[in-house]
Order: sequence, then structure tokens, then C-alpha cells
Amino acid sequence: DPAMPLGPVTLPTMHRVRQTFARTRLADIPGEVGKTLAGAGLPIKRGDRVAVGAGSRGIANIAIIVRATVDWLKAQGARPFVFPAMGSHGGATAEGQRSVLEHYGITEATTGCEVRASMDVVQVGEALGLPIWLDRIASEADWIGVVNRIKPHTDFKGSIESGLFKMMTIGLGKYRGATQYHRANVNHGYETVITAVGREMLRSEERRVGKECRSR
Repeated sequence: DPAMPLGPVTLPTMHRVRQTFARTRLADIPGEVGKTLAGAGLPIKRGDRVAVGAGSRGIANIAIIVRATVDWLKAQGARPFVFPAMGSHGGATAEGQRSVLEHYGITEATTGCEVRASMDVVQVGEALGLPIWLDRIASEADWIGVVNRIKPHTDFKGSIESGLFKMMTIGLGKYRGATQYHRANVNHGYETVITAVGREMLRSEERRVGKECRSR
């Protein structure tokens, strides 16, 4: 306000500070993926069809991780394929979700296997009085694996936030499941919905191939 000029102001002493956090890095990502999968004791047999779910989050080196997963499965004699496990992202269309994967470098050329996309779902169980929906293409495989990261969720705090359970619930449920579960969160809460649906998904499908990549 020109009528009330600001008097002299003495600013406090300031210093420029740089904070450095420890960052663990893997020198050989494919090798570490193969080592981890080999040590998991997965009961995959030669000829088994394995659906490898990739999401819509920006995970560092996700294309390399997915390719390494596919290569390891092929080495076991399995027949892997990649599918988008991202709920309603990508405009809730099969081509839109395929485009999201391509944006992250996940294509048939980079993974060395087929990429199958569909928004169709099948019901595989029930939890909290709600039907549990699963990607139809993934449901036709012998095993389902999801490649994901562990990170805090932006909307809630709990023992399980963003990781495999969320991907099994929202990601595998496609548009129909994602819409239903987000509405259910209003009454039950995020953590309750994610854990209840995820556990029932495991029980009903008996497919326990999973790998988490910690957020970098």
C-alpha cells in the first residue's frame, strides 16, 4: 500500500544446502530378476501359460524388468505373454492400455513375447458382498504374475498401500473392477477393500506368481 510504505527489513542469514540420500542401485537388473525368480520356488512347468501383468506407473527400468521376467519364464519352458494390469487407465480401452505400455517401452519387440490387451473381465469370487473381477485374458493362463513396485499411497495410510494387492484388485479388475472398488472405498476404506479383494483373488485363483520392485 503506497500510503503505508514498508520500513527497512533485515533478512536472516541464509545458506545454500544440498541433501543427498543413499540410493541403492543394481548393476545387473536382468541378472537380479532372474536370481530372485529362481529363488522363489515357483511351481511353473514346461508348457505353462504365464500372464505377466504390467501397470501404468512410471517404474524405473520397467521394460528391462518385464523383459527379464519373460526371459526367465521362457528358460523354464513356460509360454509367457504380457498384458496391461492397470484398471481403467489408458482411457479404459484395450488400445489405450496397450499404448500406455508402449510409452514405457513395453512392446512385443522389447519383451520378446505377445502383448495381449482386453477390457473384458470374468468373475472369480466375492468379497465384502462384491463380485471380484479378473482380466479375461489373464484368467485363461495357468499362472498370473504382476510386476509392480511398493510405495506409499497418496490417499490413505495402512499396513498395505500400493503394491501387489492394489494391482491384483484395481489393476486386474480392469475398468469394471476399478470403478466398483473405488466406490466401495467410501464405505469400507481403501485398505479393507484392497486386502479383502486381493486375498480372495489369491484363494479363488490359486495363482501365486508375484514379484515386487521397490520404488527407486
